[in-house]
Amino acid sequence: MKNKITLKKSVRIIDDRYVIKKKKASLKNTYHYLLSRSFDYFPQVIDEDNDYFYYEYIPDTEEPREGKIIDLITILAVLHSKTTIYKEVDLDYYKALYEDINNQIDNAYNYYNKLMDMIDNEIYMSPANYLIARNITIVYESLNYTKERIDEWYQLIENKRQVRVTMIHNNLSLDHYLKNDKPYLISWDKAKTDMPIYDLVSLYKNNCLDFEFSDLLKIYLNKYPLSDEEMLLFLILISIPNKIKAMPTEYETVKTIRRDLDYLYKTNELRKEYRIKEQTNKSNKFQKQD
Repeated sequence: MKNKITLKKSVRIIDDRYVIKKKKASLKNTYHYLLSRSFDYFPQVIDEDNDYFYYEYIPDTEEPREGKIIDLITILAVLHSKTTIYKEVDLDYYKALYEDINNQIDNAYNYYNKLMDMIDNEIYMSPANYLIARNITIVYESLNYTKERIDEWYQLIENKRQVRVTMIHNNLSLDHYLKNDKPYLISWDKAKTDMPIYDLVSLYKNNCLDFEFSDLLKIYLNKYPLSDEEMLLFLILISIPNKIKAMPTEYETVKTIRRDLDYLYKTNELRKEYRIKEQTNKSNKFQKQD
């Protein structure tokens, strides 16, 4: 009797009973650590060999994506809460991170300055370049924000000798979430120990245009509050503009640019919302002191 084989992205589903996935890295230690911290929201590994993992098959339930993303952000807070540790670091840790982000910002500035020089010299703009030129203000607003706030962030942490880290999924999107008898996170190949905001950055970049992320952030923060410096670094990282991706056709390129611009406009609104909360909190603090 032949097996029923279903191909789905990078996996093969056999007889709707188990999943075969190419092994990119050994995950034995990752799964063992998660279980040791009472986090079992991932498919069980049935077997493995040198090349593949064999997982139990988890059929995904049919429910609105809006409900699933709420479940995902909730289980993310559980993951971070259960695996939190505080790691001792030296002066070079934060300095290296500060310099790396500054380099990302400078590279983005240089890229868009050169791009605008090229566009300004065109006699007839392509639709893609016209779209960029009409919306370049939001690009530079985002870059100016990151340049100003990265120094503020560094002042908050430059004398700290600890960093809060957790197990992070490090490839978070709604595509890596399943719901059946309980919620499951899948595709742990890139998991590692690092600052929890990196999972929020991944989720934001992958799904922010599909959902109201400020509402999701409230759910997460109610269960796993971020410090001021963590929140600020999250806002900085999501505000660095992407470079323009050239697509096979002009139409596809315009669609990609439009999506990138929508991302920057939405991120700008989130920054404004947080800025208002920040100012309100400071005002309330001063009133209490008075």
